[in-house]
Amino acid sequence: MSEQFILIPGRTSRHGTSICEGKDKTAYREEINTLLVNPDDMQRLGLADGDRVRMWNNVGQVVVSCKSGKEELPTGVLFISYGDNSSRLMSGETHGTGMPDSKGLDVYLEKYCGVGLNESDRMIGGATDGK
Repeated sequence: MSEQFILIPGRTSRHGTSICEGKDKTAYREEINTLLVNPDDMQRLGLADGDRVRMWNNVGQVVVSCKSGKEELPTGVLFISYGDNSSRLMSGETHGTGMPDSKGLDVYLEKYCGVGLNESDRMIGGATDGK
């Protein structure tokens, strides 16, 4: 079962330090491939730290690991560090500003069961609704 959330991509101190070490390094890859979720949302969705989740919107979809964002993250809000995966969910629309929307993205989230998504799907995006 999927639920709708608001995704806030951004930077963390670990993101900043690991990018200086190199985008091909483990610390950076872990940072951009881990979704932070409120503990109450995790419990409701039956998620545990390290579980894989599928997140999608009308632009694209990704599969990433999740972990508890502790109480710092409000219910209904997700956080992921800027990187390849967050960019796959951002539209190219700039509303005339030259900068695409990168905060407050409406997304759907569900536990990933290892079916229905292959690398080519992830690369080009996909689902447009909550199904």
